[in-house]
Amino acid sequence: MKDKAKKNDPYAALRIREFNVFLLLRFAMVFAWSMQFIVIEWEVYSLTKNPLSLGIIGLMEVIPAVSMALFAGHIVDQKEKKGLLVKCILGFSVISFGLFLLTWPKVVSGFSKEAILYSIYFLVFLGGLVRAFLGPTIFSLISLIVPKKLYPNAATWSSSVWQVGSVLGPAIAGFSINWIGVHWSMCSVFACSLFALIALSQISTKPILNPKIGEPIMESLKEGIKFVFNNKTILGVLSLDMVAVLFGGAVALLPIFAQDILKVGPEGFGILRAAPAIGAFITMLISAYVPLYKKAGMKLLGAIFVFGLCIILFGVSTIFWLSVAALFLSGIADGISVVIRQTILQLKTPDHMRGRVAAVNSMFVGSSNELGAFESGLTARLMTPVISVVFGGSMTLLTVLGFGISSPTFRKLDLQKDMEDHQNM
Repeated sequence: MKDKAKKNDPYAALRIREFNVFLLLRFAMVFAWSMQFIVIEWEVYSLTKNPLSLGIIGLMEVIPAVSMALFAGHIVDQKEKKGLLVKCILGFSVISFGLFLLTWPKVVSGFSKEAILYSIYFLVFLGGLVRAFLGPTIFSLISLIVPKKLYPNAATWSSSVWQVGSVLGPAIAGFSINWIGVHWSMCSVFACSLFALIALSQISTKPILNPKIGEPIMESLKEGIKFVFNNKTILGVLSLDMVAVLFGGAVALLPIFAQDILKVGPEGFGILRAAPAIGAFITMLISAYVPLYKKAGMKLLGAIFVFGLCIILFGVSTIFWLSVAALFLSGIADGISVVIRQTILQLKTPDHMRGRVAAVNSMFVGSSNELGAFESGLTARLMTPVISVVFGGSMTLLTVLGFGISSPTFRKLDLQKDMEDHQNM
């Protein structure tokens, strides 16, 4: 009975000191990155009043992130992870400090509106380069901090922290813009990156587990791509989430809804952004106690389907608190999706290929939020913001239904055996 209780311990990974430090730095980075993205969205839309400009921000980040992803995965598998993460955080710090200067009236008083806008786009582009390395490095580092038997539990906590940070950052950004303005909000982002750097100093240097150090880059990339495309479970998860998030990127238009449709200003914008954060936090609490690995395929399909419904409801709503409720439920659904996906990737990926698999993941999923932002901005420009959001949610529903009907094997996906195998190691 004691062994069974130990295996079901929802706090098992949290009993490892370095993992707690890892969660702190990961939250700080996700929070900072998400907050920065929203602050810049608000600033750019305030400058241009053009929905397409919101999409361009996402495009400027996704182009380098996707184009460099495979190369970054190869480097991550070849190099020591802590050192790479230090460089990534330093790179982000430089970028956030640059954006801090660009939003300082005293610094840009002599700049034209176009000069400020293009400078922001340039720094966002550099951020995409940093992001290409950051994701695979973090994904690989977690497996070096916790033992294999705790991978599923660690993946649950890590993905939950990511989810909370990714929606809490934008929520705080909305309030922060109202309370202290865009400029000092960017200063807060810079401070978070410095905190992450300090936290990282508390994690020891880890060994390199790749037995093929010095492997030619083309052979390495070929092996990583072949592994992903031959593993139908991983490929299915990445493909499903990529398309769903791509068309469900309506939250990129929140500045428009807050300013022009719901007319609630910065404070209402913060509440809208906080709603998914609360939903994600509830997901984190529940997933630590209620296992999501049983019937994982159906749970993932169901979560993304509910997410699509929530996006449609948000799009058609003209009532502020109904919009808040829709976003709250979308946060719960998206949180479940993230936890299941990260659990699958941690269980199904060999140690020596984590960087490359995470790189492919970033190409499929990690950048789909930015592509979704571009899609939403473009359709909002061509149609209207409301039609854009409803269209995106509808495409998400059609994607889930189509994938579920055509993939009976995925519907039956259950991670129970994988969990037992890792717990017995």
